[in-house]
Amino acid sequence: METAWDALAWVDPSPAGAVDAKEDARGAWRIDAFCETMEEAEECVAIIQEAAPELIARIEEIVERDWVTMSLEGLPPVNAGPFVVAGSHALAKTSPGKISVLIEAGPAFGTGHHGTTLGCLLALAEARRYRKPGRVLDLGTGSGVLAIAALKVGAELAVGSDIDRDSVFVARENGKKNHVSRFFVHHVRGANNPDMRRLGPYDTVFANILMKPLIGLAPEIERLSAPGAVIILSGLLHHQAAPVRAAFEGHGMLFQKRIKRDGWSSLVFRKKA
Repeated sequence: METAWDALAWVDPSPAGAVDAKEDARGAWRIDAFCETMEEAEECVAIIQEAAPELIARIEEIVERDWVTMSLEGLPPVNAGPFVVAGSHALAKTSPGKISVLIEAGPAFGTGHHGTTLGCLLALAEARRYRKPGRVLDLGTGSGVLAIAALKVGAELAVGSDIDRDSVFVARENGKKNHVSRFFVHHVRGANNPDMRRLGPYDTVFANILMKPLIGLAPEIERLSAPGAVIILSGLLHHQAAPVRAAFEGHGMLFQKRIKRDGWSSLVFRKKA
């Protein structure tokens, strides 16, 4: 399974618009690759069969449904330390005293239910016990959930970026819905952007993306981080954590801890003061 997932994740450009892996049962895993055309789906099958011929790849058409409504019905609030992430349908029913982050189900990644987002929120919750988030950079911001959570616990400002235009729009709207200010979201690939440099250096950096781009971003993240900054990385299956850790330690980052949730790993580093 890991070989097939790596093959789909590393191919550039990928025929899949999104790839996910999840544990269906103890010891049994499933890979989902979402494509817009039959040609792209067949290309994914070919990649899987070449990388892991022992796996059975099947193409299924997704029936058109009101996915947002269905998602809302099936998404309970997510509790991550002091944070609770939920849509408006469930937020009113959450426990008092929690730091609420309003995120509706939609096209942008990041409702808090995925193990990567949950791991990052837990890492933020622990980091804020020792220092304020300060200036925050959120690479691959998706719904903006991580940047918004940081702003709600005292971040000075937050800069988000995403390669997907829809996500940029959604993140900006979520910032307004959560009544946070100084949240700047850019449609950009990578981290070499003048607006990001102008507002840096950053005291807290999130990058919840994939292994290959994380490794490639290590030098840029190091340059954009302030001395003593907390760097929180995710989007990693457990076996992918080691090469990402090596890349960031190679750029002077001090490894702090690893958080495991639902088959995914989140890594926390600190930049030398």
